[in-house]
Parts: sequence; C-alpha cells; structure tokens
Amino acid sequence: MSKDVRILAIETSCDETAAAVVVNGREVRSNIISSQIALHTLYGGVVPEIASRKHIEKINQVITEALREADMTLDDMDAIGVTYGPGLVGALLVGVAEAKAISFARKIPLVGVHHIEGHISANYIENKDLEPPFLCLVVSGGHTHLVKVEDYGKYEILGRTMDDAAGEAFDKVARAIGLGYPGGPKIEKVSHEGNPQAIAFPRAHVSEGNYNFSFSGMKSAVLNYLNGCRMKGTTICQADVAASFQQAVIDVLTGNVILALQESGIKKFALAGGVASNQTLRNAMKDECTRLGVEFFCPSPVFCTDNAAMIGAAAYYDFMAGRRDGYDLNAVPNLKLGER
Repeated sequence: MSKDVRILAIETSCDETAAAVVVNGREVRSNIISSQIALHTLYGGVVPEIASRKHIEKINQVITEALREADMTLDDMDAIGVTYGPGLVGALLVGVAEAKAISFARKIPLVGVHHIEGHISANYIENKDLEPPFLCLVVSGGHTHLVKVEDYGKYEILGRTMDDAAGEAFDKVARAIGLGYPGGPKIEKVSHEGNPQAIAFPRAHVSEGNYNFSFSGMKSAVLNYLNGCRMKGTTICQADVAASFQQAVIDVLTGNVILALQESGIKKFALAGGVASNQTLRNAMKDECTRLGVEFFCPSPVFCTDNAAMIGAAAYYDFMAGRRDGYDLNAVPNLKLGER
C-alpha cells in the first residue's frame, strides 16, 4: 500500500491568513482561516499594507493551529505547499517567506502553487470521483476565467474577463448603492428582496473570443442608472438594483458556460472561486447543467473563498508530478494560469 502524502499548505494571497493539512490531495485534516474582513470593512476594501502586516501577526498562529487540529507535527509533513501568485505582492511574500523558512529548517520539499489552480482544485476535496478533463468557471474578486482542465496541472484558458472581474464588479456596485464591503455577499442578501427583472442592465457580448467576459459596461450602466434617478428625484430601490445587476452578471456567466459546454462536448462542469459561494449563481449553473445532461460540481462555500485546503489539494498533484521549488521561489503578483 502506498504511503499517504501529507502536505502543509499556506495561503496569504489577499486578506485571509490560512493554513491547512491535506492528505493525498483530497482529505482535509485541518483548514484554519484567519479573516481580515472586519478590519478592511473600515476602509471599504482591502488595504494591501494592512493585509501584509496582519499576515505577519497571524501566520505562525494559523500554522500551529492547523498542525494541532490535524494532530500532526512538521516532522509528519512530506511537502510544504504555498501560494506564490497571483495576489497582493506584500501579502504573498509573507506566506512564501514562511514556507521557505520551514522548508529550509526542516528539509521538507517546497511546492509553489498558483492561486487560481488552488481554486480549481478545491473541487477535488469534496468530490472524490472528479477527475480531469472537465470545464471550470473560476469567478472571484480578481479573476473570471473559463478553463478547460485537461489534466492535473494542465489547463487551457478558453475565456477571461477583458476588464473587471465579476467579484470586482460586485464590490463596486455594492459600494455605489450604499451596501459597503464585502460586496458579493451583501448584494446576494439584498437581492432576495428585489426583482431581478426590474431594471434592464446590458449583457455585454465580447466579439473577440467567444468565451470572453466584460463587466465594466454593466457596472457603468448601474452608475448611470443611479445618477439618472438622483437627477430626476426618483426613488432608488436598493434591492431591485442589486437583484437586477446580479441577474445580469449571472446571465453573462451562464451564457458563456452553456456555449462552451455545447461546443466542446465536455460532460463535467465545476464552479470555483469566491463568487461561486453565491447561491443564486450556483443554482443557475446547476439548472443549466441538468438541462444539458452535464455533471455539476461545486465546493462548499468555505472552500470557495480563499483557504489553504485548496492550495494543499493543488500542491499534492504538483508534488506527485515531481515539481519542487528552490529557495529562490518568489512572489509573482501577476502570475498567469499555466505559467511556472
């Protein structure tokens, strides 16, 4: 019987300090997350310098807690997996420096992980039978990618956002209608009280590349609508604006996914990323997959938002493929998917 592969994973790409112990890429023994949301809410968004300082404060605590909860020590680990990009450079550096220090001190192999690859790999944790190839939509604060997962660690980007990411648009619209930060969860909550058909916001179709996305025009349309209402003295129904905007985003996302599934003939589809925790989006994608006879996969919300378990899952497949990083591993804030 082959030996279990145990990975200590570290994630500090934005405003969550996280550590996890993952066995064989799919079994999570611990998943500790120290969130900074309350801190950044004061400023209406993530302040990079504050995020970095907070990571420095919390990193040793979350690693200690992750090992304690898994009932393991550093001596039990076969590798250290760490996010090295994309993300905020100062935040990434904290995790990378920590991982390199542990790797050097304990002579444990080091594996640098791509953050988006982590989000995709979150689907392996609860769906033990999921294997490539499959189609995956990664929707987060910084990224909107439609990806063909050809094999573990092998990706073809079919489409991406040409401007704002979906999560970024959610944050900007939430701020404009007075909901504050973080935008995604607040818009979803208010949307339940609104009419998604109340306001006809545009659905952008990008001509270059069938599967590319654009959300900045939609965001501008919301701002124009709000300005128009204020100029005319018309009452703004916050819930209707939120619901109509959310529906427009979901229509664009599902539209491209349906097209890609039909044209590729792939029969497995997965959602990933922070925005994938939006229940309305999950339901819409699930309904379309059922209609098309496609298997639907999506992580639990805790594995959609930034966490270290997903990094451990991705690191396992990199580790098994023979990938090791040296102590020259550095933070790469604009790292593209598929780059090494």
